[in-house]
Amino acid sequence: MTVLLALLVSLAVWWLATGLVLRSVMTTQAGERRVLLWATAGLFIGLYGAAVTPQMPTVWGAYLGFGSALLVWAWQEVAFLLGVVTGPNRGPCPNATGARRFWLAFQTIAHHELALVVLAIAVVMPAIDSPNPTAAGTYLVLWLMRVSAKLNIYLGVKNFYESFLPERLHYLLTYFSRRSFNPLFPLSVAVASGVAAWIWWVALDQHAPLHVAVGASLVGTMLVLAIVEHGLLMIPADPSALWRWALRAEKQT
Repeated sequence: MTVLLALLVSLAVWWLATGLVLRSVMTTQAGERRVLLWATAGLFIGLYGAAVTPQMPTVWGAYLGFGSALLVWAWQEVAFLLGVVTGPNRGPCPNATGARRFWLAFQTIAHHELALVVLAIAVVMPAIDSPNPTAAGTYLVLWLMRVSAKLNIYLGVKNFYESFLPERLHYLLTYFSRRSFNPLFPLSVAVASGVAAWIWWVALDQHAPLHVAVGASLVGTMLVLAIVEHGLLMIPADPSALWRWALRAEKQT
């Protein structure tokens, strides 16, 4: 029952947090500073939580670590989608191929990637050799699966999630490739699935401490959701229906 509850919490938080981030960035220019201010306040709360929860080997410590990592992650999502932390290249892709095209594409998100690395260090370092690494595990799953998704989108997928990208960032679409398959995709899914199986083995181990089972369930659910999101990249689906209430804000503004 404890593992099931953690799974349901992860699903609910994933759906609600994604919607809130999307709704917050689909705002007028006047509202951008307010949104970024609230996100930054959440960032500091999240960093504090990521620093203290590794030494809290309790069920509540696992949930608080999970929430702390999501607050840190939410800041970088908001900062990126608002166009505040992206990269030095803010123009559409010219007629370039090969290594030049990859470099130009990286330059569109270089500052964003650097921020992700700095935040990863801040979240993961306190969890080394700690009894409750839930915050670090959550952030690492979100970060590494996002890197995988970006590489797959660059190499070529069927579905770009265009509706999730604010108009201010539509120049990024010119760096994406629409293909029915790329060789990285099956490798990404296979490796992630193997890691997910191991995490869920830990979560369902009857001899595992309760906080470990809860933390593994929270992290494992997020990883499974990320794998599903990878799968949606390769099918002509429209996941925006799940967050219609959030994306409607774009039309209103």
